[in-house]
Amino acid sequence: MWESLLERRARHRAHSRGDADERGVDHVDPAVIRVEQRPSESRDPNRRERGRRRRPLLEPFDEHEQGDDHDPAADAEERAEEAGHHADQDEPHPANILGAVASGLLDRLREAPERAGILLDVDGVLAPIVARPEDAMVPAETRRELERLRDRYSVVGVVSGRTSDDAERIVGVAGLVYLGSHGLELAPDAKHWQDTIHEFAAGVDWPVEDKGLTVSFHYRLAPDQRAARAELEEVASRARAAGLKARFGRKVLELLPPITANKGTAVKSLLEERGLQRALYAGDDTTDLDGFAAVAELELGVRVAVASPEGPSTLRDAADVVVASPADLLDLLRQL
Repeated sequence: MWESLLERRARHRAHSRGDADERGVDHVDPAVIRVEQRPSESRDPNRRERGRRRRPLLEPFDEHEQGDDHDPAADAEERAEEAGHHADQDEPHPANILGAVASGLLDRLREAPERAGILLDVDGVLAPIVARPEDAMVPAETRRELERLRDRYSVVGVVSGRTSDDAERIVGVAGLVYLGSHGLELAPDAKHWQDTIHEFAAGVDWPVEDKGLTVSFHYRLAPDQRAARAELEEVASRARAAGLKARFGRKVLELLPPITANKGTAVKSLLEERGLQRALYAGDDTTDLDGFAAVAELELGVRVAVASPEGPSTLRDAADVVVASPADLLDLLRQL
């Protein structure tokens, strides 16, 4: 099943490249980062003259990936792929080259690194997605780049759904600021819900990932993922009835305290503490939209989406720059 699905995607990529030739769109060398830069409407009065924004050319999708978050739009894309019709089949593929990134927003960010922060999610952004969350690891070359950025920019923050201790274990770079549990670690009220969340999780007949202030139920390895999703939808309904926040991510259901704290509030707190009005935020899923919103309020905010077929289309739509994988994000970070 998995082999036939991947074969269909490979044929679609080949067909898409043929369509690109007919439209006069240049091919992008795999060694060159594929990104899309979209100036925000408020910062670029000539945005309408630039024409319709185009989506990135995505890398082949690995069915054994695992991430943090998801939304119904991504489910529709996945079902479309399984039927042999990718949701973005008719979208033009841009001929993006590294020179496009070197201008505009990124140029402004790197011209004064002492005035800027770099904020990055972990799973699907710094660490490639894996089937089992405990096996995630940030590659050595990415760690070296984070060390360089740490020494160059005012602050480098890691913003994760994992606990800050777990995020630091996976990233393995000292001197960064680790903001865990979707920002809940900075919210004193979150601890008041910890016992309630764990008591609820204990009554769910499903393997649970305990993240301290939150819990997660993964279904990526379930033999029948649709049946697993349906079962977890019922769990989510019961959790909401119990007063908890229930949110689906990329093949995962997360239960959280019902309080106003998220990646955006954590980012805002960190930047205000450092007195910074410039920042780049990179994420791959629904919860990262809160981080996008936080940097959008700054003097200069750059929103980078690490796109995947599982990720929400809303993240790509809100981004200033779109890359196709953690490896492409690393190429981007090397330009900062």
